[in-house]
Amino acid sequence: MTEMNRRSLSDPRSGEISLRDLVAPLFRKKLILSATFLASLAVLILVGLLLPPSFRSQMAVLVNRERIDPLVTTESTTQMPANTTGDVTLAEINSEAELLKSQDVLKQVVIATGLYKQSSRLDWLFPRRDEAKSIERAVTKLAKALKVENKTNSNLIQVSYSSPDPQQSYAVLQSLATLYLEKHLAVHRPPGSYEFFAQETQKYHDALQNSELNLRNFSRQQGVAAPDIERSDLAEQVANSTGQLQTAKQAIAADEDRILSDRAQMKTTPQRSATQQSAIPADKLLDDLGADLLAAQTKRTQLALKYDPTYPLVREMDQEIAQITAAITEATKTKYVTETTDRDPTYELLREDLAKSEADLAAQRAGAAALQRGIQSMQAEMVDLDRKALTQEDILRDAKANEDSYLLYLSKREQERTSDALDETRIANVAIAVPPAIPALPLYSMRLVIFVAFGLALLISIGVAYTVDYFDPSFHTPAQVIEMLGIPVVVAVSRKSA
Repeated sequence: MTEMNRRSLSDPRSGEISLRDLVAPLFRKKLILSATFLASLAVLILVGLLLPPSFRSQMAVLVNRERIDPLVTTESTTQMPANTTGDVTLAEINSEAELLKSQDVLKQVVIATGLYKQSSRLDWLFPRRDEAKSIERAVTKLAKALKVENKTNSNLIQVSYSSPDPQQSYAVLQSLATLYLEKHLAVHRPPGSYEFFAQETQKYHDALQNSELNLRNFSRQQGVAAPDIERSDLAEQVANSTGQLQTAKQAIAADEDRILSDRAQMKTTPQRSATQQSAIPADKLLDDLGADLLAAQTKRTQLALKYDPTYPLVREMDQEIAQITAAITEATKTKYVTETTDRDPTYELLREDLAKSEADLAAQRAGAAALQRGIQSMQAEMVDLDRKALTQEDILRDAKANEDSYLLYLSKREQERTSDALDETRIANVAIAVPPAIPALPLYSMRLVIFVAFGLALLISIGVAYTVDYFDPSFHTPAQVIEMLGIPVVVAVSRKSA
């Protein structure tokens, strides 16, 4: 009895499985194992020889940040993307990898390379397939065959494709590289941005010309070039005229008060005053009175010679002589005074000042009225100029807004034109670091095919041996007898020993 049998007899339910227990089925089914191995090896080698060789073409895409395009906005300030440090994130690399495998890019590759036209083993089942379905199947097949991997700790994306034809492998990757770059540029830059900014630039250029034409027509039609300046000049003139008007009113009030004062003084001032005065005694009167007295005395003497002193004529002559004597006495006391008068100078000065004040008053009133009319006229003109200034400001503001918009969109158009030029020259943030090449050697060599066939045949044969042993109803060990029948085994003899 062998050592294994002894262990089984002593402790059939120990549960321990040794290496000998594991390989025992292989020894029991060694014929099946050998036959299966040889048959599988022959079939696998034959299949490897009959299958067409596979040629793999590879390329590498470098994701960098050498070009930073500003964000497409209508704002005056140029906005840059948030991440402009130059470091490429893992999310960006994964995005580019997904872009490489996008359905529209693969569909274009299929159409460009004609993969959907290639015959398949299932053509005899579907002799009349629709072209759209053929393209979809080819896209699905290409997506499975295309390998896109991100190299660890690098900005490289490794792309590989295998096919029986080396030219086809190269053509697929070459077309994929071209279409991927176009897709990258289309995705990262909105299409039609240059055309949009060009249209807006032309629109605001026309609007600016129209505003300038309106400004020229305004100056010609309104007859004023700078209403703001003229209004400022008129405002200054109105201020000066208002000051002059106030001065004139003060002068009028002063002249009125002066006229009243002159008239009051003229009432108390004489118009004429004595300029020369002389006193002359009454000599001629005395001479006349002396002659009258002598005549009267002579006559009395003559009457006294004829008549009595009481005679009325004599007495009358006495009275006459007494009167003449009294008159002579009085005449000796009398003096003739001669006065020379002329216009009073004070009165004349007041009269002249009154006349001058009245003339000045009339002139001041006329000037004040003229100033008042001038101020009203200038104020009305200022209102009109203010209206014209507002209209001109509206036109200038419109022209300024159109000019700013025109310059803004002109700058944006040049930015987009530069970006389009960079797109045309393939200057982007991705580049084909390793371009695809036509593979010269197949993917799997004959040595590798034999090695793989050997390994697969070995696995298949082992699997078949274990399977056959598993389904074999006979007992192989004492433990199986004890477990299945429940009777103890005293002695176990191997088949070879028997």
